Amino acid sequence: MQLDLGYDTRTDVLRQMHAALIEQFGWIIRPDDKRRDPMWTLVQGVIGARAKTAVSNDNTDRLIARYGSWENVAKAPLDELIALLRTATFPAMAAERLQACLQEIIAQRGAANIDHLETIGTADAMAWLEKLPGVARKISAGVMNTSQFSRKAMVLDGGHRRVVQRMGLVQPKADTTRAYDALMPILPPEWGAEDIDEHHLLGKGLAQTFCRPKSPDCGPCPVKKICKTGSDKGT
Repeated sequence: MQLDLGYDTRTDVLRQMHAALIEQFGWIIRPDDKRRDPMWTLVQGVIGARAKTAVSNDNTDRLIARYGSWENVAKAPLDELIALLRTATFPAMAAERLQACLQEIIAQRGAANIDHLETIGTADAMAWLEKLPGVARKISAGVMNTSQFSRKAMVLDGGHRRVVQRMGLVQPKADTTRAYDALMPILPPEWGAEDIDEHHLLGKGLAQTFCRPKSPDCGPCPVKKICKTGSDKGT
């Protein structure tokens, strides 16, 4: 028999946070035609460490345009791949991790294709992805949520994680995996995959504008009143 642990008030905090951020930044809805296929999304995540999204998107498109298939990317000369990824933050690391990831998928599946995850539960699919070279929780959640899979999985980059930590929604020193595991059970049950995606983009926007790593601008922050660490600052 499962014990009723009671209602978690952090769920309401997330609802209030979401509404306040929409009022501040507006609706951020990813159109269906902006949802890429899962392999493209995986590649974008693997090569996108500490790079801006637009740069990673451009690099991913450049790779598939140059080689025509992810199988060809997997066997391309490494120095050539590094040159193509020159705008990545760590081109050599990105190229090496990407080829290792693609080669492992091909070894397991016979092709650079992860469509089999469509029939697997989200948690199991993410666990499978996280066994691939260069793939951790942020990337696995991104593949599940932002690609055409469109599953309920919260993407947490460093900025968004900082926001939910400062707000008291997850433990202050939680890494991405622990923060994800703490946050998912308290998400409002009415939120679909699109709402979860939007919440991440709104949280990311908050991290970039008000909730910066150093010298956060708490005074005009739209969620100051429900934040555990910023409610008394800047007033």
